[in-house]
Amino acid sequence: MDGLLLDSEAAFMETLKELNASYGYTLTRDIYEETLGLAYDATCRVMKQHFGEDYPYDSIAKEGRRLQNQKAAENGLPVKPGIPELLTQLQEAGIPACVASSSPRRTVEIYLSSSQLLPYFSYIASGDDITRSKPDPEIFLLCCQRYGIAPENALVLEDSENGIRAALTGNIPVVCIPDMKQPAEALLQQTAATVPDAFALSELLFHPM
Repeated sequence: MDGLLLDSEAAFMETLKELNASYGYTLTRDIYEETLGLAYDATCRVMKQHFGEDYPYDSIAKEGRRLQNQKAAENGLPVKPGIPELLTQLQEAGIPACVASSSPRRTVEIYLSSSQLLPYFSYIASGDDITRSKPDPEIFLLCCQRYGIAPENALVLEDSENGIRAALTGNIPVVCIPDMKQPAEALLQQTAATVPDAFALSELLFHPM
């Protein structure tokens, strides 16, 4: 969801930077990028590795999510280029789409609803539904099970390295649409494709050369 459907990662990073500064911590872009695609507990481990075991992750994460949810509910979040068009094409073709996000379910629902994307999805797998965060493939395999689809017959769309690794580990073809961080070239070479935006993916899926 974040960084793939919605242009939300950069805005959330700025919110967390301000919150961390108020607690006396300096959140850098490099540290934030380490958490892309991770669920709550995994992100907590990353932050405490950088700032120590006394880092007040629960307080900062809760307040950061509250502020971001408030912004999303009031104004929506910018949708990434080509996403509505791609989702419409999938819907018209009878191809089911689901969201596999490490964020809490309530956050996913607020973001998608306020951005008018919720009707396109028939299933949501959230961080509340899994015990193992990306790069473990649990959340993607859960989606496959929901639809009764073999992993090799599904397709994952991802922007983060952790998400790409999760798809590859689960034997699911994956297309990368990079966002804040360009994944390592060695990882991109293992994807089915890497495209600049969802418009390009629509061409690849529905108008192949």
